[in-house]
Amino acid sequence: MRPPEPRDRPRSLGLTFGSLPTGRHNAITDVPGVRVGHVTLFHGDHAAGDPVARTGVTAIVPDTVTRMFERPMPAGFAVLNGAGELTGSIEIAEWGILETPVMLTSTNNTGRVSDGVVDEVLAAGIDDVVIPVVGECDDSWLDDVRQRWVTAQHARDAIANASDGPVPEGVVGAGVGMKTMGWKGGIGTSSRVLDGLGTVGVLLLCNFGGRALLRLGGRPVGETLHAEALAAAPPGDTGGSCLGVVFTDIPLDARQLRRMATRVGLGLARVGSVAHHGSGDIFLAVSTANRVERGTTGLLTQTVLADGSLNEVFTAVVDASEEAVANALFVADTVVGARGNTVPGLPVERVLELLSLSPASP
Repeated sequence: MRPPEPRDRPRSLGLTFGSLPTGRHNAITDVPGVRVGHVTLFHGDHAAGDPVARTGVTAIVPDTVTRMFERPMPAGFAVLNGAGELTGSIEIAEWGILETPVMLTSTNNTGRVSDGVVDEVLAAGIDDVVIPVVGECDDSWLDDVRQRWVTAQHARDAIANASDGPVPEGVVGAGVGMKTMGWKGGIGTSSRVLDGLGTVGVLLLCNFGGRALLRLGGRPVGETLHAEALAAAPPGDTGGSCLGVVFTDIPLDARQLRRMATRVGLGLARVGSVAHHGSGDIFLAVSTANRVERGTTGLLTQTVLADGSLNEVFTAVVDASEEAVANALFVADTVVGARGNTVPGLPVERVLELLSLSPASP
């Protein structure tokens, strides 16, 4: 079996998300040096009696594992609602650095992906302990999670597959089994270019929200879509999680990056998230600037952006986060998974009608 073919992104259909310009790919890979890799596990048919895999791994890789460990990057994280996991977050809170690739996967596979990162770093010749950064979301509606399909090698393959071009979205990598605002979701990404400052890129693993609350283009389309929804749509749809990763080449310190990470939640709110009680909404922000060699001592002199100039950076995060969710929704399509459970794709043409846009709009 194969995942559904990706559909058009919303920007190509006439939707807009703020006024700041996007990067070349409108993706997190527009930040220089940042690469993304996926391993997608999509096999088995419940109707044929097969175990069903609808899961995977996504790697965000801003440098080689050796250089990341030797020259960590400033980082900060924020929690909107904490019913989830981001391994390595205690070290980020204490030291304000990222020293491994950022990995995303499903809940039951978190440990195996962590093993893969450790294996990759040790294989690169690093003779030290490793604390991987792995974020998770629950894909048990579509995946046979007891099978724990993901292996340490899959994590290493995702790192090896990472590239700096356009980023596949929707039903790919860690996003294969995820649902968003009652529809098929998964991976979404977007970027903004700030003149004279640098680039902000966001990648989200979208698995949150309720169908009736969905807002697109600033319009509350969810109530109408909910009333018209297929009977096969999953019940409830108010929990779930969202793991958000932000990279930038703007020189920011760990305190500023924590504030930057917080703004991802405002982008989620624009599409209808209320950070449900059972949601794990956890966001990481990293700067590729101002890296310091491991073990450095003495006084340091660094240049960072003044706090008074952060508003445009915050705007970029919010706008890109909103668009990343929309990209995940528009690009993903219907998936049938474990136990015959089905998550339908967003009815794009109906959404365009509700927004008074034509499917043929430029």
